[in-house]
Amino acid sequence: MSARLLAIWLTIGVATWTSFSADTGNQSASQKAATIPLTMPNQSGSLKFGVLGDFGTGEPQQYEMAAQMARVYQQFKFPLVILVGDNLYGSERPQDFEFKFEKPYKPLLDGGVVFKASLGNHDAREQRTYKPFNMNDELYYSFKAPAESVRFFALESTYPEPKQILWLEKELKSSNEDWKIVYFHHPLYSSAGRHGSDTQLREKLEPLFVAYNVSVVFTGHDHVYERIKPQKDIVYFVTGSGGKLSPGDLDRNSPLTAKGLDTEQVFLVAEIIKDEMTFNAVSRSGKVIDSGKIQRRHQNHQP
Repeated sequence: MSARLLAIWLTIGVATWTSFSADTGNQSASQKAATIPLTMPNQSGSLKFGVLGDFGTGEPQQYEMAAQMARVYQQFKFPLVILVGDNLYGSERPQDFEFKFEKPYKPLLDGGVVFKASLGNHDAREQRTYKPFNMNDELYYSFKAPAESVRFFALESTYPEPKQILWLEKELKSSNEDWKIVYFHHPLYSSAGRHGSDTQLREKLEPLFVAYNVSVVFTGHDHVYERIKPQKDIVYFVTGSGGKLSPGDLDRNSPLTAKGLDTEQVFLVAEIIKDEMTFNAVSRSGKVIDSGKIQRRHQNHQP
């Protein structure tokens, strides 16, 4: 481990943000330790969660982004993080899971934060048995928020077999929750040049999202942050820069983009209160680079 990475890790492990020594630009130590300017309601009893994707590199930038996540957690106690895939890059030995997941996110794991994973194209399917990913040996699954009227649907988008599509329609149709939030790896909409929009997957999934009142979709794969302008009343996010980054990959002239960033790693936090979801996207240097509010869909187009 390099001296720089060791300094980052020691800072994370003891949560002494005033001595954080990662190189995140030209900020002073006091600036790095300052409170992140979140614009979340942070209301007691609300559903709070994080979104992270394409992160498991083991590189200093991942550890720096993880440190910012831990700083956000000190202000905004999210009990859940959903993972949109590419959870580990390269080898997947036990020591890799430790170095690329357990160590960087130790403050969150120690705080009781639950990570709920979906798999990306770089992930072995055996990850579904890794207990800290809480997939319960399933490639795709749904779960309800503890007390709020919210249900999450985690999909496996590398091999979207007909069986999974049938399962998804049944799950969406039978869900009575107000909020339906879907997350998986390959974006249905993206303005990034490396991969871009997966139109074949869109043909399979979007009609179900529209018909059964999905309000928000989180994806990764492209190593950028992008919030897509609402498509058929659904808000799509690309959150694929938790560790990996593709500088300059976003099309600056794309008509799809509401907000995008491809120069820094980003993760997202969200809060649901009744019919409104507030979100903040936080960069590796501790800036809120995007924020807003989303109203859940009420209309029902079930066939």
